[in-house]
Formats: sequence, C-alpha cells, structure tokens
Amino acid sequence: MVQQIADAGESDGHVQNPNPSPLGLVVGNYCHDVLFRDSEPMAKSLGGAASFISNVLDPFFLPIPSLSLHFVSKAGSDFAYPSLVHRHPPIVSPSSPTTLFHAHLCSADAGARTLRRVSACDPIAPTEIPDCRFHFGVAAAVAGEISPETLSKMSDLCRVLLVDAQGLIRKFDPADGSVALVPLSETEFAPLLPRVSFLKASAEEAPFLDLAEARKACCVIVTDGGEGCRVWWRDGEAKVAPFPATEVDPTGAGDSFLGGFVVGLASGLAVPDAALLGNFFGSLTVGQIGIPKFDPTMLQNVKKELERRTRHAAPCWRNTAVNFQKSDMHEEFHAFLSEAAKHHMYCSTNHIDDQDNNIHK
Repeated sequence: MVQQIADAGESDGHVQNPNPSPLGLVVGNYCHDVLFRDSEPMAKSLGGAASFISNVLDPFFLPIPSLSLHFVSKAGSDFAYPSLVHRHPPIVSPSSPTTLFHAHLCSADAGARTLRRVSACDPIAPTEIPDCRFHFGVAAAVAGEISPETLSKMSDLCRVLLVDAQGLIRKFDPADGSVALVPLSETEFAPLLPRVSFLKASAEEAPFLDLAEARKACCVIVTDGGEGCRVWWRDGEAKVAPFPATEVDPTGAGDSFLGGFVVGLASGLAVPDAALLGNFFGSLTVGQIGIPKFDPTMLQNVKKELERRTRHAAPCWRNTAVNFQKSDMHEEFHAFLSEAAKHHMYCSTNHIDDQDNNIHK
C-alpha cells in the first residue's frame, strides 16, 4: 500500500515551501528524572524526550552536514546536566525550574510505573520555533510543554510531522502532579490531527485516541513493549515484531522508538521497516537506567546495514507517497537487528561502565 503525504503549502493552508531547509526539528523539554523502587530512591538522571531522541538521532545524523538537527527545549537555571546536552543546549528559563518527574517502580508488579510531575518548566512558545523550513519535525512533549499553537506552527514548517500522543492527552493533577489521560477529541489538539503525518501512542494511550477516526487523518503507531508495535493507516494495518529485552527502567522507550523510526524514514525505509528500527532502539533503552549507552560497533554495523538496504531509496520527505507495506527484506532486517541487539547486550554487560556518565546518585 502506497499512501500520499500532503506537502506543506499546498491545498491544506500551510505556508509555501520554495526553499526547503535541510534540517530536522525536535521540540520537547529536557527533564530531571528521579527513579524510585518500592519507595526507595534508586537514581537521578537526565530525562525528557529531547535527551532520549537525540541519543538515537545524533550518531546517524551528525556526520551528515545536510541533515543537521535543530532542538527547541527548555530548562531552568537549576538544570543539572549541561555537559550531556552540549550539542543541543536548552533555552534557559529565568522564571521556572527544570521539569522534574518522579517515577515509582514496584518490584511486585514488573513493568508497572507511577509517574508524577513534581515541577514544570515554562512551555515552549510558538515564537521560539525558528521561522525556517524543516524536512521533518518531532513534537515530543512529556509535561505539557507544547501548546496547540506551537504544534500548529510546527505543522506549517515541517514537511513530515511526527507527534507523540502523550503530549496531547496527558493532564497533570495540580495537587500531586499525578498523570491522567483524557480523550484526544476533548483537547484543543484534535483539529490539528489532519496536519500530522505520524502519531505515536503507547498501548495504554491508544484507547484515548479513537483509533478508528485517528487513522483516517494520519498514520498511527501503537507501541506495546514486549509485543512490538502495530502500524495503522487509513485502509490497512501491520504488526511489527519486538526484540527480547530485560526491562530495568521503561523511561524513554517511546522516545527512543521515535528516534529509531525517524532514522528509518530518513534512510528511505518503508514504514513497517522503520517501525522495526524503532522497536529495536526502544528495546535497548529499557535495559538501562536513564539515557542508554549504545555500543559504538553496534551502531556502526546498523548504519552500514541501512546504507546497504537503502542505497537507492529516498527519505520519506522526498517522496509524495509513502509505502506502508513491509519490504521483501523485512524478516531479514529483523534477524540482523536481533543479532545486533545481542551484540549490544553482550558489550553492555562486559565492557560498559555502570552508566557513570548518565546516572547521578
């Protein structure tokens, strides 16, 4: 199945694109994350969608000058990890602290996580999005930092727009910061859905989207941990296989998925093959606390495999039509990534130091 993606500036009211800029845009704040297990603090780490997404994108895009990345993120003057985000520094808010999340894990219920927003940085204003064109944009809010107005401007500027649903449907209790989900149809983001190219949601979030309606407007990807993910479009769907993982901390898995998915689309993969790469990076993320370290040899092997598979393919944003069917080499690609995951886990166990650069106790 090949489906059209409308170009910004055509009949949908978007601005014209006479001189597209060779950039990717990622919008979402950095955070301070504190992880608890059974009420006992385990670790403090850098968090936020921008940190996890850049951790995947940078190894693939930084060596390519024509695909430079622009990040728009905010943090307070109390931001604790400037050395870890020197490639994409945040805007410093003088009026609010860095967004802080407490994540509570329960030993008796593997995979269960209770999330509380303890403090929130200022939201990202539309005026803080640069007025230039982007090949792709990723709206990855985690704490209410992206407004409908900001998302609308992103949709005007980005040829392909990827959105994490959690930034649209999360609501935070003003008293204790606990996270609740509300139906997308009841939010001010709902009218913007036809201007989104890809909408990612977790299995927990998917019931709040009205999937039957959402898939008419855009491609919807629902991630489900150890079950992999499903890709839904207007007249079809595809199940994409998972990769084995030993879960230590689920934080950031969805963001890493988005990073891997973008790398796949940028390489010219069909959507299910790009989702396979998303599953791969998501599975590697849950095996470590905080921002994961990826083995350099593994990353280099994945880059070479992508180059081999997509030597004559065009990135998603250079096509007016996107292929939603698995490629003939989909299963072969899954087998390759499975071996790459084994290599990464071996190196993580035997050669990577206890994540000293990512975790601050």
